[in-house]
Parts: sequence; structure tokens; C-alpha cells
Amino acid sequence: MLRYLRTFVVAARTSSFSAAGMQLGLTQSAVSIQIRKLEEEFGTVLFERTGKSVSLSDAGQALLPDAIHMLELYDRMKGGGARAADRRPIDLGAISTVQSALLPKALHRFRSHFPQVHINIVPGMSTQLLTQVDARELDIAVIIKPRLGIPSDLKWILLVEEAYVIVVPDGWPRDLEQLAARLPFVRYNRNSYGGQLVDRYLKQHRLWVQDGMELDEPSVILEMVSEGLGWAIIPGSLVPLAATRGIAVLPLPGRPLTRDIGVLVRVSALRREPIALLIESLREEARFVIGD
Repeated sequence: MLRYLRTFVVAARTSSFSAAGMQLGLTQSAVSIQIRKLEEEFGTVLFERTGKSVSLSDAGQALLPDAIHMLELYDRMKGGGARAADRRPIDLGAISTVQSALLPKALHRFRSHFPQVHINIVPGMSTQLLTQVDARELDIAVIIKPRLGIPSDLKWILLVEEAYVIVVPDGWPRDLEQLAARLPFVRYNRNSYGGQLVDRYLKQHRLWVQDGMELDEPSVILEMVSEGLGWAIIPGSLVPLAATRGIAVLPLPGRPLTRDIGVLVRVSALRREPIALLIESLREEARFVIGD
């Protein structure tokens, strides 16, 4: 019925069923049908028809202010519902590297637009966070791109293609075989996708390392290397390589080893303005961090 009332108001303002149809994306015949059904509902004639032109009847003129008021009230209620949705909390999953490297500045940008939106940050490995997004426990997650296909109701948005590098304590040999033979290896956790990439690289290049410790946070691995506790292979774009003392950074020999970090989000959630802005804030910060 609200749709018919909107057609009635437009027809009253334009004094033409064809002009009303053009504004509303309807045929003249569809407008005529809607007005006739409205007249049947109210049991009165709303328009006087004279050839191709129409004008409000006395009953139509009496109805018009109430119809306008009802539509304005509905539009305010609809807008209020959208604003309430904008204020809903956001459950955001993020791997550790993203939490320290991208989130603080990205959330600062986000807060300037939505200061009242509460954000619950959930840590975890990429596989865990992917499962939580798929189960609707999280609205959005910033993770390493899944190796398997992404479900059709989820969307992947790339933020960073991160290259792996070798980090060694200052003063140690730059030759990989010598490093592997003489210095403990600080391993990226093999339960994580990033750590599995490192493990495959070592096997493909027949590098037999002396495992010293195993951690799941590249920034902590970097600190261990700076203390002289071993050498490591880690993704290097989002950790503070330049600001870390006591290390040397070497390129990985052979084919580049990379991982894609991005946003996994439900397609339906993208319609929420705060989530769309949060993703754009993450993209802006990623571009700044990697120097694009």
C-alpha cells in the first residue's frame, strides 16, 4: 500500500500518470492500475480524468497531506533503521602481524567517521578466522589468503602481497648453507599457513636447519634474531625491518616466496557503511606501509 501511496503523491504533483510513471520507472498502465486499486481501497475517486491529463478530486486533495506525512514518516523510520545498523558492533578477526602493523592507523581513520561503533578485535591464525567468518561468528577478518576456494557468499579483497626475506644477526655469514650449519633456526610456526610456506621452501632447496625455537608471530621472531638467538625466514613487508637493530636482511634465493594478506568479508556485510569504510581504511594504510 505504501508503494501505491507514493505513486499517488507523484501523480498528484505531476498531474500526469505518464510523467509519474517516468519518475517511478513504471509504465502509464501500471500507474493507472495502482491508482485504481488505491481508489478501490478507499472507496472513492482520487483523480478526475480528462483526456490524457488528470487532476485531484476533492477526496484526493483531502487525502494528499496525510499520504505525504505517512511516506515521510516511513522514510524517517527506514533511515533510522539504517543508522541503527551503522551503530552495531563489528567483530573483526586479525592475524598478529596485521594487528600491530595495519590496525592502529586504519582504526584511527575509521574512528574519525564512526566514533561510536564498538569494534571487537579477535586474534587468531588465518584458518581459525576463516572458519569464524564462514560460521558468522565474525563480520570480517584480515588474514592470509586461503589456499582453497572462497565460498560464493564471501568476498576476498587483497591488501598486501608480502615477500619473505632472510633475517640474520649482524656479523654472521650471508651464505645460507653456512647459516643452516652454524646457527639455530627460529622457525615460523608450521601450524600456520605462513610457516608451512617456509617449511616447503626449506625442503625444496634441501636446506637442513637446526631448529632452535618455533613461534607464530613474525615480529617476535624478528626480535629473537636481533638478540642473536638464531636466523629466520619471515614475511618482511609488515614487520619493522628497518627499525630493528642488530640484524641483516637478505633476499631469498630462487623463486620469490610471497603470501597475500587481505580482507575476508561476507558479501552481505559490505552493505553496512561502517564495514565498507573499515575495509577502505585498511587498504589506505596498507598502501602507505608498503610505499605505493
